[in-house]
Amino acid sequence: GCSRFAVYSCSSYIPEMPKKWIPLESNPEVITEFALRIGLDTNKWAFHDVFGLDDELLAMVPQPVLAVMLLFPVTKESDEADRKADEARPADAAGSGDVYYMKQTIGNACGTIAVLHSIGNNLQQLSLAPDSFLERFYSATKPLSPAARGAYLESPPENAPDIQEAHQAAGQKGNTAPPPPEQDVDLHFIAFVEHQGQLWELDGRRAGPINHGPTQQNTLLKDVARVTKDFIARTNSLNFNLIALAAAEV
Repeated sequence: GCSRFAVYSCSSYIPEMPKKWIPLESNPEVITEFALRIGLDTNKWAFHDVFGLDDELLAMVPQPVLAVMLLFPVTKESDEADRKADEARPADAAGSGDVYYMKQTIGNACGTIAVLHSIGNNLQQLSLAPDSFLERFYSATKPLSPAARGAYLESPPENAPDIQEAHQAAGQKGNTAPPPPEQDVDLHFIAFVEHQGQLWELDGRRAGPINHGPTQQNTLLKDVARVTKDFIARTNSLNFNLIALAAAEV
């Protein structure tokens, strides 16, 4: 089953970040409204709950699915395991080609970064409003390194679009009262996308994109469910939540 209560992200175990935001609630309506506010055409595409990992529950999600966001619990032990895995796997990031990936430098911003990863790797299929935050942000950051993209989000250059106001507004919405920005939250959002026939895990805290093997758009959700089962086994917790960026329900 998927948790809906402890729904706030992000990991408290990333190195201390000077800037912190109110975390986003893991709520597809809130995230869709946030995406609309920053420039996504949500008449065609929206965020949806994934109610479980069984085939019949996955089949309830509208198709096609473009990306999947996973919220999961983190501990000092799991972060240490991630750090060791990154040291042992430098090749993935080198082979990720033009996957759109950025680093997280703002506390509690992992939900926003998962949204930016989900949309940024599907720009050919999504419609962005002219002169919106999303259109200007991707245009400005496409040539930058992952670290420079993270820095651009944290400290936008003069006259550049700033997402913080939209993020704070979204952070105040939802069904549960948001924790204050300074509170550490031990849940973390990441995104999964298909790129050139491979399934990529995008986590702004990690060394780079992580390759989980072959996938295609029509099996993306099922393949993410398989990887999610590994996350659950590792954390020994059922406190997880999946949200898919998929066709809007008409």
